[in-house]
Amino acid sequence: MFSDLYTKAAELASQGKPFAIATVVRVEGSSSARRGSKAIIDPFGKLLLGWVGGGCAESAVRSEAISCIETERPRMITVDMSDEQLGVGMPCGGTMDIFIEPVLPKPELLIVGHGRIAETLAVLGDLMGFTITVNDPAADRSAFPQAERLVTEDFDLTETPIGSKSFVVIATQHKRDHLWLKKALEGKAAYVALIASHHRAKLVLDYLRTGGMSEEKIATVWAPAGLDLGASTPEEIALSVMSQMVALRRGGNALPLPLQEAGLARRDLETDTIIRHC
Repeated sequence: MFSDLYTKAAELASQGKPFAIATVVRVEGSSSARRGSKAIIDPFGKLLLGWVGGGCAESAVRSEAISCIETERPRMITVDMSDEQLGVGMPCGGTMDIFIEPVLPKPELLIVGHGRIAETLAVLGDLMGFTITVNDPAADRSAFPQAERLVTEDFDLTETPIGSKSFVVIATQHKRDHLWLKKALEGKAAYVALIASHHRAKLVLDYLRTGGMSEEKIATVWAPAGLDLGASTPEEIALSVMSQMVALRRGGNALPLPLQEAGLARRDLETDTIIRHC
């Protein structure tokens, strides 16, 4: 029944294009869609394939799908048409719960440098669902089997573009780290970390200030990198950096988890948004 939809979803995913899948999970009263109805929506809110109801329902789903893709978080919405009047939206008198799930390409982890910290970061990044790019003249394929790209000649720093979805960890052991940091900030990377001592980090950040980099941008650099885990080995340092990346990406705060088992199940059933008269 949904073979065309799944084929389309696989095609978009293979091309690295973001999209959202909307699924009707509950219908109460009269509705043009049925439980299990699905649709694919692109980042601009265009319905590419499928059906979740016309009029109000489709408009609401398209709008919420844009938000889901932008925030990288799923949402459960309730579309309530029970109070609608004839000629306004979709006067079918029903209520629908619709789950909207973003499907996104893997984020890129750009590791600049080599050594045990960089190697461990590549392993952890691969496990966490990142595509791995390593840029360093001394990087060897045998040390980075998880890397999708291995760049060993990049004298003018142009072989690895950096964008707003890039996570950049600079572990160059002081070799051109100031230049890489400048490039990462200019590319507005999602995460920029410098693995260095406090003294070295201060020198590099002062270099950026001298070059005219704004304090607002400099404040986004994690230097020294990682959460305070008391790490001492290269593997532990890599773990602290990856933990920081996950916390930033998922909206965590790296604090101990509260005991709230009783409320957790209820929260999973709650609707994020109720839409009436859309």
